[in-house]
Amino acid sequence: MRSVYEAAGGTEGLLRLAEAWHHRVMADEIVSHAFSGGFHPQHSERLAAYWAEALGGPAVYSDAYGDETSVVRLHSGHGTHEEMDRLAIACFDQALEDVGLNAAEPLRQVLHDYFAWATTTTMSRYHESADDVPQGLSIPRWSWDGLRR
Repeated sequence: MRSVYEAAGGTEGLLRLAEAWHHRVMADEIVSHAFSGGFHPQHSERLAAYWAEALGGPAVYSDAYGDETSVVRLHSGHGTHEEMDRLAIACFDQALEDVGLNAAEPLRQVLHDYFAWATTTTMSRYHESADDVPQGLSIPRWSWDGLRR
């Protein structure tokens, strides 16, 4: 069975998705606030590498950019932002359409479930302070059946 990473088109497919999501986010008045302080010039490439690793692809993100602790810290210490999370997920769903994944495809549901889970759990767990994020977290792995434990 192919991994979710392979079914999503590998690194290239996830880069297209990351670019489509970033475009959607930057066009959204509320979600774009998360990037008001700027973002890394290779944000889409890094995001695609992170998703690739989480979805069964190579460990490029961990090898080149950091671990889960560094990612979660970037998303922490900003208070609760449930509306922003909900809208970020909606942007992701629109980005899935932008890259040609229709609602009937199982891959689309798996990717939606992964993104919604990551957005509402790991990325929003430490509302008060990024200093609360533990050291040494590893990127959670997602499969066709959900979170791999």
